[in-house]
Amino acid sequence: MSVFRSGILVLTSPLSALSLKLAPILACASKIVQDTLYVHLQPGLLLTGASQPSSTNIPATSEVCNLISKLYSNADIHSHLDVRVLLTNIKSQTTNQLALSSVQNLSHPPEVVLTDFQTSDGGQYNPAKQQLERYATNCYSCNPNLVSVLLYPEYGLPEEEEMIYDTETDLVTTLDSYSDVVVGGTFDRLHNAHKILLSVCCLLAETRLLIGVADKELLDNKILKELIEPYDRRVEKMSQFLVDVKPSLQFDTVPITDPYGPSISDPDLKCIVVSEETHKGGLAVNRKRQENELCELVIHEIQLVKDALHAENEEEKISSSSLRTRLMGTLLRPPAINPSIPAKPYVIGLTGGSGSGKTSIAKRLGDLGAAVIDCDKLGHESYKPGGPAYQQVIQVFGSDILNADGTIDRKAVGSKVFADKDQLKRLTDIVWPAIEILAKEAMAEAAAQGVSVCVLDAAVLLEAGWIRWSMRCGQ
Repeated sequence: MSVFRSGILVLTSPLSALSLKLAPILACASKIVQDTLYVHLQPGLLLTGASQPSSTNIPATSEVCNLISKLYSNADIHSHLDVRVLLTNIKSQTTNQLALSSVQNLSHPPEVVLTDFQTSDGGQYNPAKQQLERYATNCYSCNPNLVSVLLYPEYGLPEEEEMIYDTETDLVTTLDSYSDVVVGGTFDRLHNAHKILLSVCCLLAETRLLIGVADKELLDNKILKELIEPYDRRVEKMSQFLVDVKPSLQFDTVPITDPYGPSISDPDLKCIVVSEETHKGGLAVNRKRQENELCELVIHEIQLVKDALHAENEEEKISSSSLRTRLMGTLLRPPAINPSIPAKPYVIGLTGGSGSGKTSIAKRLGDLGAAVIDCDKLGHESYKPGGPAYQQVIQVFGSDILNADGTIDRKAVGSKVFADKDQLKRLTDIVWPAIEILAKEAMAEAAAQGVSVCVLDAAVLLEAGWIRWSMRCGQ
């Protein structure tokens, strides 16, 4: 079977039967589509007979919502796939919108259409395949020479297992819908948990979805914030996804630098969508709206999604933090020669928090012949009498920080800067430049001894701005 860049998977099984089938169906599809896989729920769609099959309008229910969540969760193990569940027909629409002549323009026109439709005839000229091709070209913007694939019976399940799911036993609740819905988040490296959150928002929204995207100050406490994609890039990815899955909605995206954004001031908003861990934030939004004499928002909560592939040092849920952590040790962009930095020694910046493995990597590189410069030790040296930070620290923080022997009591300094950002900045403004002086002296000494590679082991390398002279990278 050929592999295609993009495809659309039309699921025709009853919703109650799909839950068990999703994993094997996605596994089959992942062998055929390598990049973007659109999924459209069309339960009961018939691909037999002479008449043109018609699309089905699926009600927005808890069953549909749970199925979409499970679909994205199952898709997470197929990391190469960008799965997008189309919601066009899930909300009530006009006859014109449902007409087959109204083609949905997808950002990645499918090259192949797949289906779970069950038929005993698997031949090349199976009428069901031809019906599927006609249906797809009439409904979606597909590439010319569209190929059709019937996945059944490759994903087939034992008959007795299918029977268990042939009857609906779960209570189905129709979801309330709202004219204007709001949601907030960082939306870094758009992943399947983001897609579940945004899809639920699209299910609930009738007219407009307002998305607050974290920026600037809101990113300060994020893990590996330096690897967060630029705001414009995050918005571009999210917007393309939203327009694909539900083009009938109006999407308004705004940067937010506080936890509330426009959610506490927009009078048209009716509902806010949160996750389990941000439910308190939704309550805080309503308190602010009360203070602003605005109506409270309905809070719709979704469950967190577990990451089946998470490592021990990563969060159990699917998260952008884990994705950024997995980027550590990879080349994010080709190194650019900076002519203002000497070719030798070649300086490698090594940074990371406690427990990140810096010490082990530094030792390994040292064993290979690199000169390891420990900036934490240099920080201690800078405080010593005669060190580059000694006199300035005493001048700024007073002589009461001195021990009887004239050395600086680092604990006494710490007590003065603890929990005081201004005082801490005064200290780092003295100590970081002092460490830089000592580090450059150490590198010059290593170069004089014929060492060609130096490793700058510094937990605050990025905060101190030392990346400008490590790795010879152009900024």
